[in-house]
Amino acid sequence: MDSATKDEMQPSLPPGSSCPGPEWPEQERAEQLARGAALKWASGIFYRPEQLARLGQYRSREVQRTCSLEARIKSVVQSYLEGVKTGVWQLAQAFEAVQGAREALGQARALLQGMAMATQTLKPLREQVAQHKQLQVLSQLLPRLWAVPAAVAHTRTLIDAQQLLEAYVCLRELEQLQEETWAPLGGLELPVFEGLGPLAEALGQAVEAAAGAAGQLAREDPALLVAAVRVAEVDAEYTTSLELAPRDWRQRCLQALQEGLERTHFGTPLLPEPGALAGWLEALRVALPAELAIAEALVAPCCPPHYKVVQLWAHTLHSGLRRCLQQLLEGPALAAADAFALLHWALHVYLGPEMMGSLELGPEADVSQLEPLLTLENIEQLEATFVTQIQANVAQWLQRALDGEVAEWNREQEPDTDSSGFYHSPMPAIVLQILEENIRVTSLVSESLQQRVHSMALSELGAFLRSSSVSVLQPDGVASGALAPVETALDELQRRICRLVLEVLLAELQPLFAALPSRRWLSKSELLDDVCERTERFCQDFSRVRNPAAQLLLAEAERTVVLQYLCALMQGRLVCRGADERTQAAERLQHDAAQLRELFLGLGLEESVRCAPVLLALRDLLNLRDPMLLGLEVAGLRQKFPDVSEDHISALLDLRGDVSREQRLAALSSLQAGPQPSPSAGRRALFSLVPAPTPALSSCLPSGPCA
Repeated sequence: MDSATKDEMQPSLPPGSSCPGPEWPEQERAEQLARGAALKWASGIFYRPEQLARLGQYRSREVQRTCSLEARIKSVVQSYLEGVKTGVWQLAQAFEAVQGAREALGQARALLQGMAMATQTLKPLREQVAQHKQLQVLSQLLPRLWAVPAAVAHTRTLIDAQQLLEAYVCLRELEQLQEETWAPLGGLELPVFEGLGPLAEALGQAVEAAAGAAGQLAREDPALLVAAVRVAEVDAEYTTSLELAPRDWRQRCLQALQEGLERTHFGTPLLPEPGALAGWLEALRVALPAELAIAEALVAPCCPPHYKVVQLWAHTLHSGLRRCLQQLLEGPALAAADAFALLHWALHVYLGPEMMGSLELGPEADVSQLEPLLTLENIEQLEATFVTQIQANVAQWLQRALDGEVAEWNREQEPDTDSSGFYHSPMPAIVLQILEENIRVTSLVSESLQQRVHSMALSELGAFLRSSSVSVLQPDGVASGALAPVETALDELQRRICRLVLEVLLAELQPLFAALPSRRWLSKSELLDDVCERTERFCQDFSRVRNPAAQLLLAEAERTVVLQYLCALMQGRLVCRGADERTQAAERLQHDAAQLRELFLGLGLEESVRCAPVLLALRDLLNLRDPMLLGLEVAGLRQKFPDVSEDHISALLDLRGDVSREQRLAALSSLQAGPQPSPSAGRRALFSLVPAPTPALSSCLPSGPCA
């Protein structure tokens, strides 16, 4: 294909085209790539000389392919040129249409500007037309509008006369007239209707007042109550159907029912005066069930079913009472009687068959959903208050009773006796009866309060002597060991009282024991005879005391005599001069032990509690003839009386008068080398209460108390 033919096949570009062929860099690059590909292909085909023979065939085939491609390109370019021509023609047609539309819009704009000017000219006319329409409506409604002030006054008269339904009908007619004038007047509010708002509020207040006095009206004027409830219900339906702003008269009516109940039963004065709580609770016990009965029989028929009057009454009364009691408990602490009355009333009376637990209250009351009248914190507070004040009262009463008892026993005449001749005082029985009565009464409230008062009673019993009547305070289900602390305290107090009683005996005996031991004591028994005589005379009155107190007094008396005897022996006032005096001292100890045994057995002391056998043990220590065996005797004494000390042993060895230093050390060493004394239950201290003289340094062991 020659260059002329190629030029003819080039598409004719439109004037002003910016895409001439030779100036396209993409086209030039494509030609270079094509030439490179052709050269690569040719070099691969004609690489060997024998392939050059087929050069003509290759040339002919490529010429045919080139012609075919040029024909296809020419067809594509021709089709593209035809499409461009069609597009140019369509653009020309669209341009002509746009020019026509522009001219039409210009004409329309001119027309609209003229109409706007005409509209401004007609504005005063439109205003006149609107005024004409309003005046036309007013002229039609003028007779009715003229009667509005009179209708408002009449409606207020009906409200004052408590003709609520008639007043509501008049009010609704006036409000409808206001609606009829509002739309035509374009929302214009006429001054003649300014009194409708206060009038509606006055009617709402009348409805609220009637609902607040529902209990009284149900008995005296049920028609007024029905009218008030009916007005509230009809107004709610009316405003809902017309989608008007609700006046909430129904809600105000329900709230007035609740507030009226609370005001009637828990109004001013809200809280009872101190000491008047029991009467106030009793009045509520009568009034609240009566109020519920009135609600079910009289108020409920006057109200719609969805008011749930009985449930409303029960829950309102309960909430008011609960709030009132909370205020009461936040004030000053209640007296014990008021705290007890409130606990018993709230936990038993209020929930009992006389009030909220009554079978006459149907399921409408729904009392099962009520909150507890008193919280757990309230109950804890009331119980603590009651127990604290009762404990203070009991303590004061017991102190006064004890003071009176002391005065009674300090009289010149003998104390009272019972039928058996024993000294008798009714005070313990009275005390136990009062404490038992307090415990029994608290069982009417709760088990926790009973346990508190029981513990208080046990603690207060520490002020009295133990009595077999204490068992009456042992409640069922409580372990028998619960009284152990009280009995221990009472035993200790009883022993203290015994010691106080025996201080008189001790004062009489101390001068007698000042001459013991002595050589006159070794030869004669008159010293101990005087001791026994005074002791017997002092203890004779113990026969008027019941056991076990009498046994305790006798045991403490014997213990006092024996301790004084031991104290006298330890003072070192006598040292035996030989075997004869040691034998004589041993016999005197045996004689004195027998005399004391006979004395206290004659007074009635039981054998098992006597302390006098300690004299026989000392007799054996003095009667021992071989000092080398003192160690065994001392060890035996230690087994019988574990509280004997080295000082006591030294004092007894000094009394013998024949113990050398080595023998003393050997005897004292047996206290530590010998077997330790076995524990004995109930063994009381004896030697530890006996003061011993300070031993000489030569008689002390290195490990002894003076080491």
